[in-house]
Amino acid sequence: MKKYGRYWNLTIAAGLGSMLGSGIIVGLASTITVWQLGLHLTNGQVGVISGALTFAIAFGSIFGSRFADKVGIVGIFDWVNFLYALGAGVCVFANGYWMLLIGTVICGIASGTDLPVSLTVISRDAPNQEMASQMVASTQIFWQAGQFVSTGAAFVVSTMSVTGGRIVFGFFAIVALILWVWRTLSKGIKVLHKEAAERLAQRESKQEEKVKVSMTQVLFKSPRRKVYMKLFAAISIYYIFWNFVANTFGQFTTFMFVKAGASQTLSTGIGLGLHIAALFILGLYVTIAGSAKRNTWFAIGVVFALVAMAGLAVFGSESIALIVAFMLIWGVGSMLSGEAIYKVWTQESFPEEIRASIQGFINGVSRFLCGLLAMVTPLLVLPTTIKMTMWGFVGIVLVFGIAGFCMIHFEKKYHMLKDDDKTGETTKKDSNVTATPNN
Repeated sequence: MKKYGRYWNLTIAAGLGSMLGSGIIVGLASTITVWQLGLHLTNGQVGVISGALTFAIAFGSIFGSRFADKVGIVGIFDWVNFLYALGAGVCVFANGYWMLLIGTVICGIASGTDLPVSLTVISRDAPNQEMASQMVASTQIFWQAGQFVSTGAAFVVSTMSVTGGRIVFGFFAIVALILWVWRTLSKGIKVLHKEAAERLAQRESKQEEKVKVSMTQVLFKSPRRKVYMKLFAAISIYYIFWNFVANTFGQFTTFMFVKAGASQTLSTGIGLGLHIAALFILGLYVTIAGSAKRNTWFAIGVVFALVAMAGLAVFGSESIALIVAFMLIWGVGSMLSGEAIYKVWTQESFPEEIRASIQGFINGVSRFLCGLLAMVTPLLVLPTTIKMTMWGFVGIVLVFGIAGFCMIHFEKKYHMLKDDDKTGETTKKDSNVTATPNN
C-alpha cells in the first residue's frame, strides 16, 4: 500500500465496500439451498429472493448516487454500510420467507448505492487523475476477494444447515459495522475529504461556465446521432444478453449443483474452485484486453461460450463432472467476451461527458431484466428443465455474439469516432442542443 501513501486508508475503506457488494451476491447464491431447506422455501420463493436482490442492487445503483448528490456524497459514503449491516442482521435472524426477502433487499440497495458512491468519492478525494485511476482499479481486487471470502465461508459452514447461512450473513453484518465505524471516525479519511472540498472550491472559482453535454443530446440531437445510436444499440444488446447468462450462473451455480445431486459441501467447494480458476483466467485477460488482437479474442470467447451452453444442453444434467467442465469453458468464454470489453467499448465510443450516464443506464436496464429472469431461474435449472433452458442460452449467446460483432464492425467503420466528436464541440455545432445535464 506504499504507493498510495496516506490515501491507503481511503482505498481500503472504499474497497471493502466492493467486497461486501460481491459478497452479498455470491454469499446468497452459495447459501440459498440451505436457506431453502431451513426456512422451507419453495423454488419459486428462492427465485423471488434472488431476483429481488438483483432489483435492489439496480435500484441502489441508479437512484442511490442521485440521492447522494442531493444530500451529500460523503455522508452517504460514511453511513451506507450501516444500512447494509441492518439488512444483513435481518437475514441472520430471519425465521421465514418475508424476513429473508426484506433483509436481502436492504443489503442490495445498500451495496448498489455504495459502489458508484465509493468510486465517486475516490475520484473526488484523489490528488490527481493517475492516483484516482490506480485507486479505482484496486477496488476490483476487493470485488474478487468478496467472491472468494463469501464462497469460502459458505464452504466452511456447509454442513451446518441454515445456521451456516446465518453465520455467513453475520460475517457480512460485522464487516459492514466495522466499515461504517471506520469511514465515519477515521481522522485520516476526514482530512482527505476536507482537502478535496477545498480543491474543488478553488477550481470552481477559477473556471468559467462550461457547456455541458447530455446523453439525450448526443443520442438524439447531435450531428452524429445516427452513429451514436448504432453504437448504443449494439453495446446495449450485447451487454444485456451477455449478462443474462453471466448473472444466472453467478447466482445459481450452487443451487444447480445441489439440484443435480451434489451435497452442499461439494457444491460450495466446486464454486470455490471455479472462482479460483476465474482469477487465473482474469489475470490472463488483463494482458489481452489492451492488445490489438482483442477482437480476435472476443470471437474465441463467443465460441467457448457456445460450446459451454451446447454442452450443458446435451450432457449437463447427466453428470456433475460434465457440469463443472462446461462451467469452466463458460468461464473462459465469459472472460474473453464479457464485461471488460463492454467497458472498453463504452469508454471509447461516446463523449467523455456522458460515458458515466451511458454506462449507468445500460447497467440499470440490464440488472432490471436479469432480476426478472432470476425470479424464474430456479425453475429453469432443475434437472428436468435444464436441457431446454441451456438450448435457450445457446440462442442468447448467439444474440450477444452477433451484437458484439456488429460493434466490432462499427468500430472499424467509424474508427471509434473522431476526436472532435469526443468533446462538447458537437453541442456547439448544433443550435437545437441545449446545455443541461441528463443522468
